[in-house]
Amino acid sequence: MEIFDYKNSILHMEQVSLATIANTYQTPCYVYSSGLIKDKMQSYQAGFGEYDHLVCYSVKANSNLAILRLLKEQGSGFDIVSGGELERLLAINVDPDLIVFSGVGKTRSEISRALDVGISCFNVESEQELARIDIIAQEKNTQAPIALRINPNVDGKTHPYIATGLKENKFGINTDKALDLYLKAANSNNLKIVGIDCHIGSQLTDMAPFTDTVKLLLDLADILYAKGIELDHIDVGGGLGVAYHDETPPTPAAFSEKIKNLIGNKVKKIIIEPGRSIIANAGVFLTKVEYLKHSPDKNFCVVDGAMNDLIRPSLYSVWHKILQVNNEQKKPKTYDVVGPVCETGDFLGKDRELAVKQGDILAIMDCGAYGFVMASNYNSRPRAAEVLVDKNTHKLVRPRESVADLFVTELNSL
Repeated sequence: MEIFDYKNSILHMEQVSLATIANTYQTPCYVYSSGLIKDKMQSYQAGFGEYDHLVCYSVKANSNLAILRLLKEQGSGFDIVSGGELERLLAINVDPDLIVFSGVGKTRSEISRALDVGISCFNVESEQELARIDIIAQEKNTQAPIALRINPNVDGKTHPYIATGLKENKFGINTDKALDLYLKAANSNNLKIVGIDCHIGSQLTDMAPFTDTVKLLLDLADILYAKGIELDHIDVGGGLGVAYHDETPPTPAAFSEKIKNLIGNKVKKIIIEPGRSIIANAGVFLTKVEYLKHSPDKNFCVVDGAMNDLIRPSLYSVWHKILQVNNEQKKPKTYDVVGPVCETGDFLGKDRELAVKQGDILAIMDCGAYGFVMASNYNSRPRAAEVLVDKNTHKLVRPRESVADLFVTELNSL
């Protein structure tokens, strides 16, 4: 599917001009392609074929309700890491049986609420969490469906901030402790073992770490089976990377097929938890050029978007392609694209060849994942609007905040 293309020198998403989006909703704003989101989800589904599976979209990547509803319509399940994400899904009537709950710090109230609504599985990350779930389930006279999240000490070769499968990371349970905890869970009347889980990191572009992880999970599943514990599912997590610059990750379909072939008939069902690989390439961040600042040493393109809107370049030192919405044929200059926030770390891209003038619109590409969801109000800046494109139509799916929105609750305390 051709999602981004220049037509009459104007960059389009699907059949909609991004110049029209900028004029209609103003900048900065996030814009998402419904067509590409659906295409990525369908690609994961196709790779599994008839094999019993559940693709649980990782809500933390982008939690806009319109996107969650779109994925629900595509048959998606959902992976959550907070009570707030659970409530978002319930607000659009997602079947709780399609929800798995991950995360290292589940509170008593979050666990209680998830039990009340009947989620599919808790991915348990520590011995104390297992004990807490057991106690709460006993108080409610129910059984809590659980899987242990295993920390396999597998290096996903990714940024250290998004690596989750090494023994020095906070996530999961060490393999040498997992068997004892499974046996403890099996002896509880209030815990129901349904699976085994693992997640080794994000933005992984090589299948080798996934392969090593699946083999380890299968070995542990064999040991559990010999102890009389049969698993309904294996959850291999998510983390499949996307092409931001020159990366060459497997396609979602190839990933699903590989996982399916590795697991075979070892368990009844496979669960995966992709987020970035479904939504990242489907989103752009539009921002307007406010000033061009030239000096003998450096040229700055100062835009109205900033690190509070899109923190990934500052936080992870990542590279996002930057395109001009109006592709005029002029001689380019080398610019650092920077925002108005009072930080030297406020940049969206460095050393970019751009032929821009004041008032031009830039498209920061591949911002659908971990863009808006990580935005803040630093410098008392309202968060950007969000827009969803579907073929030749577009609609506002989250209005821009106003400055008054930022302090309305504080006024009551004065």
